[in-house]
Amino acid sequence: MPQTATRWISVCPLSRIVPNTGVCALVEAEQVAIFRVDEALYAIGNYDPFSHAYVLSRGMVGDRAGIPKVASPIYKNNFDLRSGQCLDDETISVPTFDVRVVDGQVEVGLA
Repeated sequence: MPQTATRWISVCPLSRIVPNTGVCALVEAEQVAIFRVDEALYAIGNYDPFSHAYVLSRGMVGDRAGIPKVASPIYKNNFDLRSGQCLDDETISVPTFDVRVVDGQVEVGLA
């Protein structure tokens, strides 16, 4: 589950995120991968624990059995965009963040 936001950081206009893609935003000291899948937004950590690189925002979005996911661009490990759980290795997950749109601006919530 996403962390409970206590403050919101404006990242970019929603129009800057092409549907069915991701972008990376530096939210204070955290790299956050923000994905726009159809009309939904998801935010997870950008760090890929398998390749040890900050690349998840560049992954291919899709779904696995109805679960919105991103496949890492390096080793193709899949992560549930809702929970951050790796769909290929249940012992691995990435952090998730609250995300919303206010007046056309994408905001990421930090605890």
